[in-house]
Amino acid sequence: DLCKVYLRLDQPKHALDVYKEALEEFPDETDLLLATARTHDMVYEQDLAMIYYRKVLQINPVCIEAIASLASNFFYLDKTEVALKFYQRLVEMGESSAELWNNLGMCCFHASQYDMTLSCLQKALHLAEDEVAAEIMYNIGQVGIGIGDLGLAYQSLKVAISINPKHGEA
Repeated sequence: DLCKVYLRLDQPKHALDVYKEALEEFPDETDLLLATARTHDMVYEQDLAMIYYRKVLQINPVCIEAIASLASNFFYLDKTEVALKFYQRLVEMGESSAELWNNLGMCCFHASQYDMTLSCLQKALHLAEDEVAAEIMYNIGQVGIGIGDLGLAYQSLKVAISINPKHGEA
């Protein structure tokens, strides 16, 4: 609880100090490891966050938050093949959401696996609510540009704007 207070006071370094002390006493406590990883993510220390997420997976190999966070971090480090494996692992575990399928589709796109890209984005669109649907349509537009299908790109970006007229990127 003291860590939460520090975080609310915008003092993540103090929270990390408290987490560190607690982990010395309880090194295999996944809740502490996850909270530490989240806090490192919050202060843009992705390398340290990834170390803690990996520790969580050593203790609990089916921790959805740790798998998803590692996948996201690897994606933004341009290690899309590794990110793709983590996202596929979530799907194999039975997870299914618009965000997951969108991320999986974009990993496929950046890994040049174009055959899977649009099918993943279509699944994402099927599961999406309006707010997320605009982002998915924007991504489909980017895929269209990337593969040279400007008709697909144009139509997708138009739909993204019609769903959310304030979608700045589209």
